Amino acid sequence: MSTETISKSESTAVVNNLKTLLADSYALMGQTHVAHWNVEGPAFFQLHTAFQTQYEELFEAVDEIAERLRALDVLSPGGLRTLADMSSISEIGIEQIPAKDYVAHLIESHEIVVSAAKAVRDSAGSVEDLETQDLAIGRIQTHEKTLWMLKSFLKNL
Repeated sequence: MSTETISKSESTAVVNNLKTLLADSYALMGQTHVAHWNVEGPAFFQLHTAFQTQYEELFEAVDEIAERLRALDVLSPGGLRTLADMSSISEIGIEQIPAKDYVAHLIESHEIVVSAAKAVRDSAGSVEDLETQDLAIGRIQTHEKTLWMLKSFLKNL
């Protein structure tokens, strides 16, 4: 898709949804990093390692999403306050919480990101922006796999 092939009004939904996905993904990356730093307990090593893998993957994803906005000739939003204001993901406090509560918070946050990615997928599909749609589908697959893993951790606790 080039910006010449769709109207400004058609691309607005794609761009707005990409910006939301960017903000939510950035917030999730930050929350995953907090969980990585502060998790304790018998599953410490397992979760510490898993959270690191997740926030590193999210760092790459945030860059890809921001660069897709640039490919659409739109400036990517940035800055902690700006992105936090744009995201609907809540922050974990800095008080110590059980490992299962970090996992539960990240499950909720991943579900928000999946919803944002589906909005991108659907809006991009409606204007035949297959490149953006492909990016969104990849994000959905990654987050759904992570959700499966996080939910599996909580089973029988």
